[in-house]
Amino acid sequence: MTEDLTVFLEDLVDFLNGQEASLVKLRVQIEKLTGPQKKAWTWEPSKISWNKSQGTKGEYERSEDVNSLDFKAMLKDLAAHNGSLIRDCIFYWTFQNGSTVGRKKREVK
Repeated sequence: MTEDLTVFLEDLVDFLNGQEASLVKLRVQIEKLTGPQKKAWTWEPSKISWNKSQGTKGEYERSEDVNSLDFKAMLKDLAAHNGSLIRDCIFYWTFQNGSTVGRKKREVK
């Protein structure tokens, strides 16, 4: 690369970094005004087969519905959240085998 092209590319990257920082700041300001945006879920819990079960901490539901596309999407979402998440006041978690999911209503404190 020529020196002029290198300088131009460095300046372009600096400009793009400034634009990105401005957009992030704008998103933060919009969120302050409108509140946090709701996440669009890619899975629907009602389309997953759940079975009642009893654990050391009480009753919960579990699923191994590996043939369900919603179950597969839920597993991906759980993996992205380190194996557990809360959705609509329900706590979901992945068991150690990685293919079983439990869920339990989360008590509001």
